[in-house]
Amino acid sequence: MRCIFVLDILNGAVVHAVRGERNLYEPIAGYSKIVSSSGPLDILHELRPQEVYIADLNLLTGNGENLAIIKEISGMAKTMADTGISKATDLDRLPASVCPILGTETAPFKLMEELAPLRKILVSLDMKNRKILARDALLAAETPLQVLNKLNRLPLEGVILLELNRVGTSSGPDMAFLEKAMDISKHPLILGGGVKDEDDLRALDEIGFSGAMVATAVHNGCVPVEWIQ
Repeated sequence: MRCIFVLDILNGAVVHAVRGERNLYEPIAGYSKIVSSSGPLDILHELRPQEVYIADLNLLTGNGENLAIIKEISGMAKTMADTGISKATDLDRLPASVCPILGTETAPFKLMEELAPLRKILVSLDMKNRKILARDALLAAETPLQVLNKLNRLPLEGVILLELNRVGTSSGPDMAFLEKAMDISKHPLILGGGVKDEDDLRALDEIGFSGAMVATAVHNGCVPVEWIQ
């Protein structure tokens, strides 16, 4: 089970993400029991995670970027990053060592079809209350399971099921939905949002998930740091 440590970066600082309500995000040091700094590199040096997921919230909201920090982090840990990719040339801003994430929130399905054969990529099904968040009208009109089935024809590194309404809530995963996703998908699946403790990670492992993204459960001490190391 890959335990992927999440770094949501806004204006150069790691923030505590809750339910996708980005205007309310606060620096992580004000919440965390295990770090005293909100600096991404400080946190990496202190916690030494093996693998990280980075969301560049500036690029995702169209207000600045944190690309230099992402490049530095990629030299310290295996890195995947969502930088709001919406066109092919957006890939050029990421180092070759970083696995790009094409999120449904910003990337149309045609772009996923175009890029998947050219570079190792992950697709993120960005969901809120079990509805796909997408600018692409075709994706927005379908259910998450329908989109998951559509992605089966693409050569992907994996698919992230990102449940934004569960992010930062420690509410636990919806195992019934995730089991249905496992039955449909031909790709490795990674859960984002809602993991509350070690038992959740074990349950995801048991149904065959490739990995889970964690932040809140690590910062509040419910998942030991050893899981991300």
